[in-house]
Amino acid sequence: METKKFDLEDRLIDFAIMVSEVIENLPNTKLANHLGGQGIRSSTAPALLYGEVQSAESQKDFIHKAQILLKELRETKVCLKIIQRKRLLVDSMILPTLKENEELIAIFAKSVKTAKSKLPK
Repeated sequence: METKKFDLEDRLIDFAIMVSEVIENLPNTKLANHLGGQGIRSSTAPALLYGEVQSAESQKDFIHKAQILLKELRETKVCLKIIQRKRLLVDSMILPTLKENEELIAIFAKSVKTAKSKLPK
């Protein structure tokens, strides 16, 4: 049996693509265009920042960079929730993306918590 390697970089890239598919289906309104631009920036940032997280020079540097990545994931979540609540798209397009967003937030929040617990007191 072949086991799929758990690759966060690929998962973050796939997430950015998921969000882009949501955004590309938004209507051409002022709100949708604004959220679309912001959502593209905040959803692609985690994949781009992940290399910096992996290359952290210390535990504190790792925590700092992972928190920035987490901030971008949370910003994306708010964009998606506004799209959902404004009913700019049907839920079936947004819900899987929101679910993946929540899972990624949980992964990185746990990672930050674990890294903080290993800091010298």
